[in-house]
Amino acid sequence: MPHRRRPPTHIEVRGARVNNLKDLDLDIPLGSFVALTGVSGSGKSSLAMGVLYAEGSRRYLAGLPTYTRRRITQAVAPDVDSIGYLPAALSLRQRPPMPGPRSTVGTMTEVNAVLRLTMSRLGTHPCPNGHPVPPGLQAWATEQLTCPTCGARAPLPSAESFAFNTRGACPACQGLGVIQELDEDRLIVDADLSIRDGAVGPWRMLGRSHMPLVAAELGVRIDVPWRELTDPERRMVIDGPGHPVTKHIVIQSGTGRPFPLNARYESARESVQKMAGNETAPGRSGADRYLRTRSCPDCGGSRLAPAARASRLAGRGLAEICALPLGELPAFAKAVVDEAVSIDPALEPTAARLTAELHKAVEPLLALGLSYLSADRAGDTLSTGERQRIQLQSTAMRRTTGMLYVLDEPSIGLHPAAVAGLIEILDNLVADGNSIVVVDHDVQILRAADQLIELGPEAGAGGGRLVAQGTPADVAATAGTRIGGYLDGTAALVVRERRRPEPDAGELVVEVSNLFNLTEVEAHFPRNRMTAVTGVSGAGKTALVLDSLVPALRAGLDGEPLPAHVRTVDAAGIDRIVVVDATPIGANDRSTPATYSTAFDDIRSLFAATDTARERGWNKGRFSYNTPAGRCATCEGLGELELDLQYLPDLPVTCPDCHGDRYNPQTLEVTIAGASIADVLRMTVADARTWCAGLAAEADTALLRRLQRTLAALDDVGLGYLTLGEPTPALSGGEAQRLRLAAELRRRHDTALFVFDEPTIGLHPRDVATLVGVLDRLIAQGATVIVIEHDLDLIANCDWIIDMGPGGGTEGGRVIATGTVDEICADPDSVIGPWLRRHLAGE
Repeated sequence: MPHRRRPPTHIEVRGARVNNLKDLDLDIPLGSFVALTGVSGSGKSSLAMGVLYAEGSRRYLAGLPTYTRRRITQAVAPDVDSIGYLPAALSLRQRPPMPGPRSTVGTMTEVNAVLRLTMSRLGTHPCPNGHPVPPGLQAWATEQLTCPTCGARAPLPSAESFAFNTRGACPACQGLGVIQELDEDRLIVDADLSIRDGAVGPWRMLGRSHMPLVAAELGVRIDVPWRELTDPERRMVIDGPGHPVTKHIVIQSGTGRPFPLNARYESARESVQKMAGNETAPGRSGADRYLRTRSCPDCGGSRLAPAARASRLAGRGLAEICALPLGELPAFAKAVVDEAVSIDPALEPTAARLTAELHKAVEPLLALGLSYLSADRAGDTLSTGERQRIQLQSTAMRRTTGMLYVLDEPSIGLHPAAVAGLIEILDNLVADGNSIVVVDHDVQILRAADQLIELGPEAGAGGGRLVAQGTPADVAATAGTRIGGYLDGTAALVVRERRRPEPDAGELVVEVSNLFNLTEVEAHFPRNRMTAVTGVSGAGKTALVLDSLVPALRAGLDGEPLPAHVRTVDAAGIDRIVVVDATPIGANDRSTPATYSTAFDDIRSLFAATDTARERGWNKGRFSYNTPAGRCATCEGLGELELDLQYLPDLPVTCPDCHGDRYNPQTLEVTIAGASIADVLRMTVADARTWCAGLAAEADTALLRRLQRTLAALDDVGLGYLTLGEPTPALSGGEAQRLRLAAELRRRHDTALFVFDEPTIGLHPRDVATLVGVLDRLIAQGATVIVIEHDLDLIANCDWIIDMGPGGGTEGGRVIATGTVDEICADPDSVIGPWLRRHLAGE
């Protein structure tokens, strides 16, 4: 027998230096469920996404042809000495991409495909004369329907006949379920403007600025106000000549030189239609302002053609089936089998096989707490957590082996009751022969892992090292661990003094008549207290708070009518509403913590006030990396360049001229206490606070005091490890929330309402304690705080709890329990109560 090597048991990472990782050496077990933990900013995502996923996906794509690789966005090769025995990697990111307008829950999963196939094989279809033709083996063999009533014959519908993205699409809406109608009144921005000055809104968009010149060649006056144009001229602008037209024009290039161009004319209507048909959400958004959207009058929003709507399965049309909550599909599957057997016992094997496929598609979704969703729910209306869990379901359905799955906070949006279902799916992926690496902070998930890897010990420059590795029990017993006390239940969970509502302080009250699954719901939120709104996914939390209470309060403040679904609202003296969520901050790398917090304005003012800057006549604008005067001309103030390597991923490199400083040499000659403005941008918030304090000790000015307050607010919310100049789009959801919150800490709050949508996203339990301290400061300053939350640490620190449910969708939409933490723990009707009680007991 030839000697064969045993397969490797670990991924070997050597010398990882991505972001703050400090030449990290690590062995990660294969075929296991591994969880990465550590405080926010400790390097978890750098290891998971920046090293393991980036290299695993890069190696997989390296096997594809060069032509194909040129058309695929690829991850940058990580800065690491070596990675051994790394499987091909797939990732489930914290923020999955937003689906397009044709995506539904059914198309994003296998549910629609199974239902369409089941309808084609087991459905009752109309013959050409409208008589019902029941299913039968004869029709499958001949691919023909034969009507038992009139004898008419017709082709047997295929699964594609019921697909609203292909043959089954409604002709009126092309399968979108809605129609968008051009609102011509919105096309013209200002009737007093000329076309050359921008009267036509769609022609202001990128790539269409030359269209007025083409219109001029077609006889349209472009230098007179729109209102003075004739009707034929206006119709030419809006609708065009009715056939393709190309005209020769001359435009000015960026250098001012004339540039001849043969340009095809695109009317305002055509411009909007092209934008609306764009495959990307940002591309489509430009058309929204010119369109009215309503449900398709032909298909009633079902997206299906008349023939696809006419067939029946167990007495229901496909649109009706897709509108059922996913939780009702198992019972519907039984009805399908019963009907098939009653028609022809020979159909039972096929019915059993098809319904088994339906069960297989639906069960992971139910385990992940998505029973309230329906297959026809539009994909772009799903929350981040819902989209991520649907991704996970699709992964579980593939039954692959030998893969590395990297998951970034899969517990986002999950009620504690649904975490067990998530853990079961992860265990199944491992049982299939895959490796799982999860970045998460949920203690339930961490305790369930085969192995924990804790990075840290601190965030930013203080992180990036291995703190502990082993089983959850091993890590809990390791000296220096930050997570151990939460794993073994010894950490203090309640870190603020909870206070009962005071009757004299007043309360916010909202009454909702009918919205989504809310029907005749009344909720009371005590003023100057912290209230948690809890419940499983789909229980109605967002509908109650963000879709009802907040818009009703804002309508009252603006003197506008209440939303139609809100009966009454009592603002209890609140005159300012601040909603803080986890959406990314900034659209590009020019947005930084310094610019977002306004600290950069004061920093630039400090540099402009130096003797050197005054002697040279420079104002604060000179010290912006967005202006040509001060920035590096080579990288235009970005500090790096993107090199196009054809079929390899674009390679970001430090700018060879400014070496990452963003500024030109002359600007960097101005220093304060030995630091240039580039040096200040490289400082962490905590370091900048120390630097600023040193300046204030020598000259206490109003400018320095304001800057100190801004930096203190950032530090107090736990962001002291961020560098002032790092890009904000790269921040986690939790970091983005805290950055927004820091901007509010410098204001008075006695009449303010703060609403937080899952503020613990991305937060280590120790960081949750920091967040609780910040929220307590808001309460102490008179603010009223409402959090929509699943995290038990935060809920345990709230003064009041509104528990919604008991289930999701049609099983939810009610306030099932209210009270203090102790009262909720003892309330038999509460869903969160038992979990909260066990959590406080350290179980």
